[in-house]
Amino acid sequence: MKADPIESATLEPTPQALKNPLRRYWLATRPPFLTITVAGCILGLAYALYRGAPLNWTTALLTLVGATAIHAAINVLNDYYDALNGSDTNNDDRIYPFTGGSRFIQNQVLTERQTLHYGLALLAAGVSIGAVLTFSSHWSLLALGAIGVFIGWAYSAPPFKLDSRGWGEPCVALGFGILIPLGTDFVQRQSWDWELSWLCLPYGLLVTNILYINQFPDRLADDSAGKHHWVVRLGPERGKWIYVVNVFAATGIVLFAVIAGIAPAIVLLSMLPLVIAARSAAYLIHDAGHPARLLIPIKLTIFSALAHGLTLASILAFIARAH
Repeated sequence: MKADPIESATLEPTPQALKNPLRRYWLATRPPFLTITVAGCILGLAYALYRGAPLNWTTALLTLVGATAIHAAINVLNDYYDALNGSDTNNDDRIYPFTGGSRFIQNQVLTERQTLHYGLALLAAGVSIGAVLTFSSHWSLLALGAIGVFIGWAYSAPPFKLDSRGWGEPCVALGFGILIPLGTDFVQRQSWDWELSWLCLPYGLLVTNILYINQFPDRLADDSAGKHHWVVRLGPERGKWIYVVNVFAATGIVLFAVIAGIAPAIVLLSMLPLVIAARSAAYLIHDAGHPARLLIPIKLTIFSALAHGLTLASILAFIARAH
């Protein structure tokens, strides 16, 4: 089903609606999706408190700004490379603003050149902040940050194009479920704690489902552009079960963390938003072949991921305060 041009013209960005350059460049980063990184950082900070570390507000703020700048850069650069390969330009099934890119290039709000330069500037800002944090902590943070920057850039950029080769989903789970919380915790405590990975991996899987469900409306355009991610490779009827597996895996990992003594039993409360994720899975199972019907499950997927991450962070912070 093709997008309604009248509706698209009303909702999508236009040069006339975005004459203010500050607003234009801010919205080009797709701010609602940046909350995913913010929640990941909050989760890492809450774990540091849970482990008894006093919160350093300066490094916490720098971590938050740096990680968000890198995520914003990845979003902008993804728009640039998807404009080059034609996947966003030829996407008639998009559900704006969730799928099909920001539409800034397609609607002539920014040129391809401006988008590239802006993305590189954001990336440079984020890397600079990371360098400052590394200088004030330990060189090993540089290695973690380098992995994050690489997979973020290589997600869309040639010659790697990880998403086109089926590696986009694992990269999202790694980046949001492990690298961001782990790095944020390290900056506070100067110590690597791999148990945090078990606590945060469910969040990473739920964030991966945000990317994953967004690929259903984009499937035909992505396929024509050579972006052979899992939804393209499997098709909607088989591919929908990966989403379900991620929800069950997230639930199982939370249970494992409690049973194995990695986390206290109260952490089980963070499973409540997974009920919303399960509801979204039911929608997808029914409507995987009808991308125009996926607006509600896309919204539920985003909400369930953020709700789980922030609920878990609140529980950890509450335990820290109680002690």
